[in-house]
Amino acid sequence: MRESFLAHLKRSSPLLLSMGLSSLFVVGLLLALSKFWPQVESSTPDINNPGVSNPDVTKTNNVESESLPVSRVTTHSFQAPAARRTALEFFTKQGTPTEQQQARYVLAADEIRQNNETKALQWLNGLENRYKILTPHIWALRAQAHSLNRKTDQAQKTWKQIIEKFPQSAAAGEAYYALGKTDPQYWDQAIATLPAHPRSVEIAVQRLKKNPNDRGLLMLIAQYGLHLNNYKTYLDHLTQKFGPQLNPQDWQTIAFGYWEKLHYKEAGLAYSHAPTTSRNAYRVGRGLQLGHEDKVALTAYQRMIATFPKAPETPRAFMKLADLTDDPGTAIAYLDKAIPLAERLKRPEDVGDALRRKAQRRQKLNPAQQVATETQLLEKFGQTESAAELRWKRAWTAAKTQQINTAKQWALDLAQANPDSEHAPKALFWAGKWAERLGQPQARQQHFTELWQRYPQSYYSWRAATLSGQPVGDFQTIRNQKPALETPTSRLPLGVGSPMVRELYALGEGRSAWSNWLLEFKTRENPSIPEQLTDGVMRLAVGEYLDGLFMLDNLRDRTLTEPEHQSQRTTVQALRQNPHYWQTLYPMPYWSDIQKWSAQHALNPVMVLALIRQESRFEPAIKSVAGAKGLMQLMPETAAEVATNLKFKPYNLENTSDNIRLGTWYLDSTHDTYQDNSMLAIASYNAGPGNVAQWIKTLDTRDADVFVESIPFDETQTYVKSVLENYWNYLRLYNAPLARTVLSKNVSSPRTP
Repeated sequence: MRESFLAHLKRSSPLLLSMGLSSLFVVGLLLALSKFWPQVESSTPDINNPGVSNPDVTKTNNVESESLPVSRVTTHSFQAPAARRTALEFFTKQGTPTEQQQARYVLAADEIRQNNETKALQWLNGLENRYKILTPHIWALRAQAHSLNRKTDQAQKTWKQIIEKFPQSAAAGEAYYALGKTDPQYWDQAIATLPAHPRSVEIAVQRLKKNPNDRGLLMLIAQYGLHLNNYKTYLDHLTQKFGPQLNPQDWQTIAFGYWEKLHYKEAGLAYSHAPTTSRNAYRVGRGLQLGHEDKVALTAYQRMIATFPKAPETPRAFMKLADLTDDPGTAIAYLDKAIPLAERLKRPEDVGDALRRKAQRRQKLNPAQQVATETQLLEKFGQTESAAELRWKRAWTAAKTQQINTAKQWALDLAQANPDSEHAPKALFWAGKWAERLGQPQARQQHFTELWQRYPQSYYSWRAATLSGQPVGDFQTIRNQKPALETPTSRLPLGVGSPMVRELYALGEGRSAWSNWLLEFKTRENPSIPEQLTDGVMRLAVGEYLDGLFMLDNLRDRTLTEPEHQSQRTTVQALRQNPHYWQTLYPMPYWSDIQKWSAQHALNPVMVLALIRQESRFEPAIKSVAGAKGLMQLMPETAAEVATNLKFKPYNLENTSDNIRLGTWYLDSTHDTYQDNSMLAIASYNAGPGNVAQWIKTLDTRDADVFVESIPFDETQTYVKSVLENYWNYLRLYNAPLARTVLSKNVSSPRTP
């Protein structure tokens, strides 16, 4: 799965090779998620069986209660405590019994976070007798309140009750941690009984400070500490200190950790010591190749093929061998082995990929054979992504030579044959533009309308809306717009998870839900589609935006490229029609600071939000391979220069407000350089003013869309589209009046961008 992530990164942005996600526009009334995802519940879950929703998830408590109906309390879960207090207090008196219980719980949690222990205890008084699904967490809140009130004896008594009554719950993990501060045996119990709990990981981190060579603690972190910022440090120490003593399963855990964190060379080396499976053997080669150890990778692929000649990964191993050889004839020989094997394994995407590579290699040897291979690709495997790439290449080549009819036909062929391709929205957009050039206004309208209906999430749908005169901003006017964004009122239902996880998540108690989920999630290395959905949402709930957004966006790719998950394709397609799925993919953290500093520099705050999503995935401490830091990925020398201009010192690039303040000043300056043309300003933010100045001199600037498609840096071209696609999606998802306006209009007469 993470190999596809790397390919995704390369297509999408500069951060860690870059990042990019797509999204989907919602037209009309949408399906309720419960209709198409059997494991998902669209309201508060049925808790007659308070354990798990499927047999693969571990039971977390023995609480029994009644089924809870839909609640108005959950509509306030996105709000800050001060903003929701009045509504929640109303529900404690005038709500349904369920709403009264939920409101009291949330109010108590809010009060504890603000150190108002007396008020919290009032809300908690007797609550466990009515709100049994959350009894362990109610007791945990009470223990925290007693601790804040310095009633240590009462707090410890409550913690011990949690351990006695609910030893496998996430609340017990909190109890072990609290009691272990004065009695170390409780920390021992936490590690022994709840190793996956975040508190157990925290205990391991603290104990390693005193005993850095405790192998057991290092292995615990290797398996369960992937959320730690310095996770790789522990893996490095573990392998360097204990390498010869580790067993194959230990190496499997370590290899997976490195792979998940995109440390591919280390992952490849670790997989070479893990159990011998076809997947592990492939990842040895792939990890070393991605780590720029080509010679060793070549040997690893050859060994993998010899050991697993008919495995699902073997066709790709042949293709990687072809990539690693400079000799076209040798490469073609490898590809000729990959193609029939992939056909026998019923992996059409791999066949298409191999044929595409073969055609590229034949280009230098025999152009006629290249055409024959491309024809085979289009005729026999025309529905693959590789065929879509070929169709787009032919369309764009024809357009550049002024064969507009031919270009348009290739684009329409792509849209029909490859509707799931990343090239499909682009093909429909340019079919519309080329129809306009051919004097076909009705065809233009038809293609733009189809684009909106099928791919409304796309950058190209925004461009179609812009060219049709709709009030969504364009390259020249985005900067000065100040669109309002609305706060969501409900959440995306989970794919799997116990009723306790679902209830805490619905209430907005993300960290507690996440702790419970980590105890239930047993298939981290190869999750099911519903499990991956829940895991992605849980990561977002605790601010792990980079991994969380990937997990959600990757769902469709898995159903398209992994045959074992193809049965879930319709399910995921239906999921992508749910507006809450897209709102989850487009969160709004740090929105107050973004608004504040955008206003300071007269910038559209939604554009700044869109740029931050692309630059850092909202990770404050993230650092790029080039050294850029923080939310807006500022180079230290650039930040120092900006800070001098602002007379703003000291500052910290990992501080979200400081980073946004400096980044918005710089984005303002790039807009000034290009007379408020946001497309050029965004390109400059990524590639630098020198490159953009050169492109303006050498590229065709008469048509802004042609200019974007002609940007010679693939990274920058994709970056510009991704930032503006983000902007479009925030508008359509959170600005309901504008979205309704766009939907209500047909494509009008064309206008100049």
